Amino acid sequence: MSETANLSLPLLEAAQAQKHVTVNEALARLDALVQMTLQSVSLATPPAAALDGQAWGVPTGAVNDWAGQAGMIAIRDNGGWVFAQPQVGWRAWVADQSTLMQHDGGAWGPVFAAVASSGAGLRFRVLEMDHVIAAGGAQATTTWIPSHSMVFGATARVIAPITGTLSAWRLGADGSDNRFGSGLGLNSYAEGVLSSPLTGYAPMPLDLTPEGGTFAAGTVRIAVHYAELTLPGTV
Repeated sequence: MSETANLSLPLLEAAQAQKHVTVNEALARLDALVQMTLQSVSLATPPAAALDGQAWGVPTGAVNDWAGQAGMIAIRDNGGWVFAQPQVGWRAWVADQSTLMQHDGGAWGPVFAAVASSGAGLRFRVLEMDHVIAAGGAQATTTWIPSHSMVFGATARVIAPITGTLSAWRLGADGSDNRFGSGLGLNSYAEGVLSSPLTGYAPMPLDLTPEGGTFAAGTVRIAVHYAELTLPGTV
């Protein structure tokens, strides 16, 4: 049976019997691929409770009904699976990461702000982490800003009130303990915008420093706003 060129939708044959089967299969593909949402691009085991119309990007190493389908889009349809081949430039909202991704012909990745035909590009990224404060003084996050990043700022919000003998706290990085804010309240937020981007040539943590005392407990959700450059493709 012939298919359409881009979405591989099945086409009706002349005098075909059971036409509704072919039409319904095409509609199911359209329903999943247009304004696409992928539940995940990292789940290797097909979910048992998948609903018809939901879709996943199949990763390398997928098993069971997805075995041998790495790189494909798996669409739940009528209790089974239909597979579609993503094309360069396709975009999808990836639900378990709450982010928009783009397919580069080989894999799903963050959307480019600009990209050359070779694959060299510019991406804007947000790295988010929840830092659980340890009792004591200044401390570094366990999640680090990636190397070769150009950081424009960091924002933060206290999501579990900070306690201790301190009166305020600072958020910094790369040798400056107040780069993204100082005098921050124990149940407040920070909007640290840099006048000049911070470029790191090695991974770096963020630093939280108490003012006027020490930390006891608390949790801070931190987001680092940065750009990354991607290399041209191989020849």
